[in-house]
Amino acid sequence: QVQLVESGGGLVQAGGSLRLSCAASGRTFRPHAMGWFRQVPGKERELVATINWSGGSTDYRDSVKGRFTISRDLAKNTVYLQMNSLKPEDTAVYYCAADLSGEDFHSWGQGTQVTVSS
Repeated sequence: QVQLVESGGGLVQAGGSLRLSCAASGRTFRPHAMGWFRQVPGKERELVATINWSGGSTDYRDSVKGRFTISRDLAKNTVYLQMNSLKPEDTAVYYCAADLSGEDFHSWGQGTQVTVSS
């Protein structure tokens, strides 16, 4: 059983930065990939960024490319999302998720609120 705990959300002005962290606990944590998602009330959850756990390759949704950076610390079983040049439209609850099987993201954190004021 994997437990994911996010931290680092908060309120920031447009143009500011935040770094989200997601720490994983479990006896053996070797996911295929980790991802950050976000959701606004009334809208579907959307994928923000993913990182291959072993190789480190990354992928981003177009709207955050050049502003967000996903990274991971293998020793700490932690994945990060550095968010720069934040915009009001980045406001959402951000969730981290683990793809343990190589098929889909099935393990989720509780979410952390990010609010960007204009």
